[in-house]
Amino acid sequence: MVRSHTVTGGAAAASRSALDEATLLVADPHRSPAGLGAHAQRAMTLCRPGVLSVAEVAYHLRLPGAVVKMIVAGLVHSGHLSARAPYTPAAGRHDLDFLQQVLDALHKL
Repeated sequence: MVRSHTVTGGAAAASRSALDEATLLVADPHRSPAGLGAHAQRAMTLCRPGVLSVAEVAYHLRLPGAVVKMIVAGLVHSGHLSARAPYTPAAGRHDLDFLQQVLDALHKL
């Protein structure tokens, strides 16, 4: 078992508080992972083919999400990864009659 502070290089908290499990990560193809720690290199390798969320990187690294957030925050800060919010479609107007039907059906349960 490897202690979390060993994996993160002693960091106690992520430097980017905006990162969460759904944050999408994209690797900069022009940045070399040389010189990075083993877990940071693996995170870069995982993100190179496309986009992965912080949660997916944590799963593949088999590390807790909080630890991966610290690793990823360092990679974002150094420019190795870019982070962006997940796509969420804009909410449209809902049909009130339909919503009332759903509510009525739920009350019947």
